[in-house]
Amino acid sequence: MSTAFGDPGAHCMVFVNDEGQHSLWPVFAQAAVGWRTAHGPAARQECPDRMTENWTEMRECNLAADATTWRLCLAPNS
Repeated sequence: MSTAFGDPGAHCMVFVNDEGQHSLWPVFAQAAVGWRTAHGPAARQECPDRMTENWTEMRECNLAADATTWRLCLAPNS
């Protein structure tokens, strides 16, 4: 059985929550409560590339110790 994550031709979405955590989902999935679309739909490899570029702080926003991290968490995703 093939999955959207194993198919290089598939399209995916990047979801983000209020803590700044990112998640990769197939294009047919809907964002769960507390998550919103940050990128996509886009080609399968474009989504993890986008996550790598934008999810540079792995700690949850509520654990971030510095103001720069908080600004990144509060900024709208582009």
